[in-house]
Amino acid sequence: MSRTNIIKKSSLLVVFTMISRVLGLVREIVKAAFLGTSALADAFTIAFLIPNLLRRLFAEGTISAAFIPTFKGYLQDNSKDDIKLFLSSAFTFAVTIFSITVIAGMFAAGPLVEIFGPGFDTKTADEAVFLTKVMFPYLAFISVAAFIQGILNSLGIFGPSGFTPILFNLCFIASGFVLSPFMDNPARAIAVGVTVGGTVQAGFQIPYLLKTGLRFSFTNLKKAFYHPGVRKVLKLIAPTTLGLGAYQLNIIITTRIANGAGEGVVSSLQFSNRLLELILGIFVVSISTVILPELSANVKEGKWDTFNKNLIFGIKIIALISIPATVFTLLFRHEIVSLLFKFGKFDEHSVNLTAYALMFHIAGLFFIAVNRILYPAFFAQEDTVSPTIAGVISLVVNVGLALILVAFMQGGGVALAATIGSISSTVTLLIFLKKGGKIDLVKIFKAFVYSARFFIIVLASSVPLFLIKKELYVFFGNMSAFSGNWNRIVTEFVPFMICVLIFIFIILAILIMSKDENAQFVINKFLRRKSNGKS
Repeated sequence: MSRTNIIKKSSLLVVFTMISRVLGLVREIVKAAFLGTSALADAFTIAFLIPNLLRRLFAEGTISAAFIPTFKGYLQDNSKDDIKLFLSSAFTFAVTIFSITVIAGMFAAGPLVEIFGPGFDTKTADEAVFLTKVMFPYLAFISVAAFIQGILNSLGIFGPSGFTPILFNLCFIASGFVLSPFMDNPARAIAVGVTVGGTVQAGFQIPYLLKTGLRFSFTNLKKAFYHPGVRKVLKLIAPTTLGLGAYQLNIIITTRIANGAGEGVVSSLQFSNRLLELILGIFVVSISTVILPELSANVKEGKWDTFNKNLIFGIKIIALISIPATVFTLLFRHEIVSLLFKFGKFDEHSVNLTAYALMFHIAGLFFIAVNRILYPAFFAQEDTVSPTIAGVISLVVNVGLALILVAFMQGGGVALAATIGSISSTVTLLIFLKKGGKIDLVKIFKAFVYSARFFIIVLASSVPLFLIKKELYVFFGNMSAFSGNWNRIVTEFVPFMICVLIFIFIILAILIMSKDENAQFVINKFLRRKSNGKS
C-alpha cells in the first residue's frame, strides 16, 4: 500500500517537476545566450549563489529535517488550537529570522562577494555586489514559500508546491527578454526576475493553504521562541545547521578554487551542475519529497517493516532512473551541452568547458540521488546528527581533493572532487543506518547489488549507440539545406532524439524481458492510471 502511495503521490509531482525542469533548462539556455561564460556570467553566478545557499538552510534544510517531522507529530497527537499555536509560533520566528538575514545580507553584499569571488576585477566585483543586493530579498520569499510547502506536504498535498517552480522559471525567462532593453546589462534584468519569481512562489500557495482550514498568524516573538514545538524544531536543526554550514563552506571554498582556475570555469561548473540537477529534479526530488512524510508516518506508527520496504523501494527506483541517465550523458555529454546551450555568447569554448565538467559531475549522479533518499530516512527518525557528520566528512573529502585535482584538471577536477565527496557521504550514511537495529541492512545491501548489476546491463546496452553515434550524426549533418538554428534541428536535435529513443527502447526491453519487479510495478501503476483515465 505504501509503495502505491509513493508512486501515486509522486506522479503529479513528477509531471510538474518535469515541466519545471524543462523550463529550468530553458532558463539556463536564456542565461547562456545572454551571458555565455563571460566575467558578467561569473558575477551573476556568484551573486545568485549567495542567497541560494541560505535558501538551502532556511528552506530545504529546516523544512525537511525538522519542521515536517515535528508538524506530523502535532497533526497526529494535538488539538486544532495546539496546531494553530505551533504554526503561529513557527511562522513568527521564521519570518523574523528571514527578515534579519535579508537585511544583513544586503548590507554585507561587498564582503560576501569578496569571500565567494576573490579573483574578480573591480568592475566584475562591483556588478556582483549590485546583483547580490537585488536578489537577496528572494531568500525571504522563497523561505516563506518553503514553510507553506512544508504544511501542504505534511497534509499529503504536493501539487501546488510542485507547480510553483514553473512560475519561478517563467519569471526568470521573461525578465531576460522583457527587462533587458531597460537595464544596463542582461544580468540585472534576470536578477529582478529571480526576486519576482520568489515572491510569486510564496503567493501562489496561499489559496491552497487557506483551503486546508488551517489558520495561523503572527504572535509574540518571545512566546514563539519558547514554544515547545519551535524549540523542538530548533533542536533538530541545530546539527543540520552545522551540516549545511559545512555544505556552504564547501561551496565557498570550491567556488574560490574554481574561480582561480580561469575565466568561465565557475560558470561552466554551474551550467554542468544545472544539467545534473535537471535529472535529479524530474524524478529524484519528487520521490524524496513524497517519501519523507511517508517514512515519518511509518516511524510514528512503529511500522518498521513498511519503513524498510519504502526505503529499499526508493533506492531501487532511483537506480532505474539515475544509472541509464548517467551512462547516456557520459556518452553524449558534448552533444547535450552543444544542443542546449550553444547560442549567442555561449561558443564552442564554452561548450568544451561545460562538457568537460559534466563528464565528472554526472559520474556521481547515482550517489547524489541515493543520498536524497537516505537523508529522509534519518529525518523521519528525528536524527539530524548522522546526516550532519556525513556532510562534514563529504566537505573534507571534496575540498581536499579539489585543491589537489584543480591544479591539473581545472574545472573537471572540482567536479570530480564533488563526485567523490558524494560517494563518501553515501558510505557514511549507510554505516550510520545500522544504529538502533531497526533498519534491514542486508536488504539495503542487496538493493546496492541490484544497482551494480543494473549498471553493468545499462553499460552493455549503450554499446550499439556507441557504434552508430558518429555515423548517425554524419548522415544527418549532410542532409540539411537550412541555415542557422533550423540547420541545428536537423544536424543535432534529430540524431540526438533518435539516439534517446533507441536507448530508452533497449533499456525498457531489457527490464521487461528480465521481469524486473520494481520496473513492472511502476509500469503497471502507470498503465492502470491511464486505463482509469480513459474509462
